[in-house]
Amino acid sequence: MQSQSTLDIKPSSDQHYSWLQGNARLTDLSGWLLGAHIAHAGLIMFWAGSFTLLELTWFQPEVPFYEQGLILLPRLANLGWGLSAEGELISTAPYFNIAILHLVASAVLAAGGLFHIVHGPKVLNQGSRRTARFHYHWQDPASLGFILGHHLIILGLGAFLLVLKACVFGGIYDTAIGAPRIIEAPTLSSFRIFGYLIGYTPHGWDPMGMAAVDNLEDIIGGHIWVGVLCIAGGIWHILNPPAEWTQRQFIYEGEAILSYSLAGVGLMAIISAYFVFNTTVYPVELFGANRLPGAIAQCGLGILFLGGHVWHNLRAQQKAGQLDQAAFFTSAIAGIATIAIMAMP
Repeated sequence: MQSQSTLDIKPSSDQHYSWLQGNARLTDLSGWLLGAHIAHAGLIMFWAGSFTLLELTWFQPEVPFYEQGLILLPRLANLGWGLSAEGELISTAPYFNIAILHLVASAVLAAGGLFHIVHGPKVLNQGSRRTARFHYHWQDPASLGFILGHHLIILGLGAFLLVLKACVFGGIYDTAIGAPRIIEAPTLSSFRIFGYLIGYTPHGWDPMGMAAVDNLEDIIGGHIWVGVLCIAGGIWHILNPPAEWTQRQFIYEGEAILSYSLAGVGLMAIISAYFVFNTTVYPVELFGANRLPGAIAQCGLGILFLGGHVWHNLRAQQKAGQLDQAAFFTSAIAGIATIAIMAMP
């Protein structure tokens, strides 16, 4: 165990990129890095709550959502909040309440972040036995798998929150009938749900894949499967270290782990760009017919994150002594090609 005097934050030895360090300064301080992550979650909650209130200040009920440049209120309406059984907006009170709930949550998360930075141990294994279980070593696949497992369970619970809203608590908006409805029989057929992954839909093959879904039963059924798989995978990772063949596919180093996370976020951004054109998920009456600006924004973010993945992964390979010039140029060419394809009209 390191002594407290050796855990002070020091500049990176890579002085050329010191201005880009960010949380890299906390690489070996698991307690403080946890505090930073919680504080970041608080910032996200604060953005959601504050921007919902901001949109409420200029919202005009007599003007369609999509003509007012709104981002968050259409999604809340899409979840059925504030709508009558006939699909008419009857109250913005739920939007205000949800905004305040997010602001309160942001304050709680901010307090949690400050607690871990001010009062918590710099390194988690210096805390209580329960706290020490969440300490990690970048080179220890088992400890990283333990933390990954908890993340997956939280994601699974988030998927089930949407399922509960759709099936129990008031339902969600269905563009096919122009009103919210309870989803009484979500699709549970694995063949049908996972068929979307390869473009196989009830209407035949569709290159849009998952984004070709055209009914709420399949959408909610997909979230049920996502929730089950995430929770089951989370439990497995908590109880079992990664398999040997899996460990050989990854570099166990802080910057490499960051690159894998960026790859996942970038992939989700690209996938969501396709979903922007889905009028079941994004009803025209709520989000308008012009989807191109939103798709371009999502693709831009996806490319940015994927570029970050390539950058950090190359640096991780360099540190691990696994980088050669051929790999560098191959990755660079692949990145340029990806950007060129995404930029095509």
